[in-house]
Amino acid sequence: MSIETAAETTSLTMGAAVWTGPDTIAYRTIPLPEVPEGWALVRSELTGICGTDFSILHGSHPRAEAPVVMGHEITGIVEVAAPGGPAVGTRVIVEPLIHCGNCHPCRQGDTHVCRSLKLYGIDVAGSLAEYVALPAETLIPINSGVPVQEAALAEPLAVAVHAVSRSGLRGGERVVVFGAGPIGILTALVARHEGAGSVLISEPSEERRKVAEELGFDTVPTGSDPVAAVLDATGGDGADIVFDSAAHPSVAALLPKAVRVLGTIVLVGVYKKPVEVDLQALTFAENTVVGVRVYTRADVERAVELIEGGNLGLGRIPVEVFPLDQTLAALTKAMTAGAVLKVFVGPATATAAAAPGKEEA
Repeated sequence: MSIETAAETTSLTMGAAVWTGPDTIAYRTIPLPEVPEGWALVRSELTGICGTDFSILHGSHPRAEAPVVMGHEITGIVEVAAPGGPAVGTRVIVEPLIHCGNCHPCRQGDTHVCRSLKLYGIDVAGSLAEYVALPAETLIPINSGVPVQEAALAEPLAVAVHAVSRSGLRGGERVVVFGAGPIGILTALVARHEGAGSVLISEPSEERRKVAEELGFDTVPTGSDPVAAVLDATGGDGADIVFDSAAHPSVAALLPKAVRVLGTIVLVGVYKKPVEVDLQALTFAENTVVGVRVYTRADVERAVELIEGGNLGLGRIPVEVFPLDQTLAALTKAMTAGAVLKVFVGPATATAAAAPGKEEA
């Protein structure tokens, strides 16, 4: 399908927040994306901001190259449909993974750990624009009756679903989550929904700890030693499952101390560099250490199912929405780690849509 076909319902240009270099976002008018055969044109509704976007913004992401339109947590409305894909007007969320199809993991069906895995919004254009072109197979319909701010949590929720699935949780386990950011909270919500016997959250930010408590979770008290708190909560045994959603060196040192003998540690957050871990302690306790990288298609579909079923109370998560022309402000807000747990970018303001390109730095 050509850009001319897409022009039947849209103009030939659109507003976009373009990352142009370290700590600089340019709001520009750019050409509408071409829509190849088998692809769809999606009108962006909300784009979630995540930690990966921070590294892109600062110029430290190993793959992202300027200029690029960021945005991989995508919720939108199909504007131009692909044959066999969701119909025009369908609200969709997106599985933004791009895999090679040739490496050993891909040949085994484990495309989420493709050896050359790429993502829309990182390696190619994403949804921090009025429209984004995507292959039909990446689009997953979600009930239009779901509040859009809950629908927009599907991608990070899929990470949490995958983490809990990888943990082997069966029900009744004593769970500890390090980090009450978006992924940590979502992981805690999924673990509780899947039958965890108890969930304790360790989070240094008082504001985020309060959010966790308002969602019904026990937290490590201010000023307390996290390991002592875990041992106290588990009768001295340690947690059956520990989720590390913080990915901070100080937390890595605590993991072998917080998990019980024969317990499981799940690395949900992504460490930026190697850290010191007591491997002897892990060996002597015969602990299982599980890595988590994004999610499978089944995890995304399960996330949509949970959202549509209203099973997690996602409407209670504090969020904030910024217009497209204030994308840098949205990124700045998301980096504060305050009481707003999730930041979204929505459509451009009417003023910005009529204005020439401008730089945010």
